[in-house]
Amino acid sequence: MDISRKLSILVFCAVPAIVGGGIVYAIFGNYTPVFIYEILLLFVAFGIISK
Repeated sequence: MDISRKLSILVFCAVPAIVGGGIVYAIFGNYTPVFIYEILLLFVAFGIISK
């Protein structure tokens, strides 16, 4: 996988991180679930990139 494809996947994962982080914060009212959500998204993004 070339570098431009990897960067586009990271950008594609950044949108759910921003929007989803806001939704998770609105639901729970605390930053701890937001950090957990962001870490899970990082694992998924790095898993896709490492292929």
